[in-house]
Amino acid sequence: MGFERYVALGDSFTEGVGDPDPSRPNGLRGWADLVAEQLALASDDFAYANLAIRGRLLRPIIDEQVDTAVAMKPDLVTIYAGGNNLMRPKVHFDDLAADYDEAIGRLAATGARVLMWTAYDGSWAPVFGALRGRWAVYNELIREIADRHDATIVDFWRFSEYRDLRMWDPDRLHLSPAGHHNMALRVLDILGVSHSLPLVRLDAPVPLTPTAQRADDRRWMREFLFPWVGRRLRGLSSGDGVTPKYPSLTPIGV
Repeated sequence: MGFERYVALGDSFTEGVGDPDPSRPNGLRGWADLVAEQLALASDDFAYANLAIRGRLLRPIIDEQVDTAVAMKPDLVTIYAGGNNLMRPKVHFDDLAADYDEAIGRLAATGARVLMWTAYDGSWAPVFGALRGRWAVYNELIREIADRHDATIVDFWRFSEYRDLRMWDPDRLHLSPAGHHNMALRVLDILGVSHSLPLVRLDAPVPLTPTAQRADDRRWMREFLFPWVGRRLRGLSSGDGVTPKYPSLTPIGV
């Protein structure tokens, strides 16, 4: 099945943070751009919009992006939202699910194919293990919403290849270039779209000694975790002042 109007919604995951490319808007590429480029190969009239902005919580994603997406009359929509909510001290799951359900209903009513993601199970990584219960509850809610609106799940929770830290940016919150490339492969395969992207092939990882691993964890906490917490306490967001990469449907090619 071909697509001609693809709209990507969400936060840093969809904006492409972790996959830098100075030649592109916002200096980022990301899996959604890669998917769009492959879809464009099959249609002379293909156009792509990416409304995602890093740091956005679910409610702002809905308020700022969903109406715009609906107005574009897409035939394909991808949305990843709620991940930033799960990182906050408190999560109101019933409210989160109700908001997400309403948004998916509006997107599905356009007739578009809608893809939505489960959260990734990062419990094997330091610090994130304490959040596993939240992720599991969120994922069950996501599956119910997808069933209700006939949306397609991209089951990140089960993608075991992301246990390799090379799939992640040094901040451990965003995908690396390899991680974004692999996610594009996953999405294209789920859509059943033939493509020319090569597989991600990584050499066997070099294991760290316990001492080196502890040092690496301390460095991560100092350089990424503590500054992230500091921004939350000051009410700041990495997305402040950031605008969408492709705010309107735009022709895109490889």
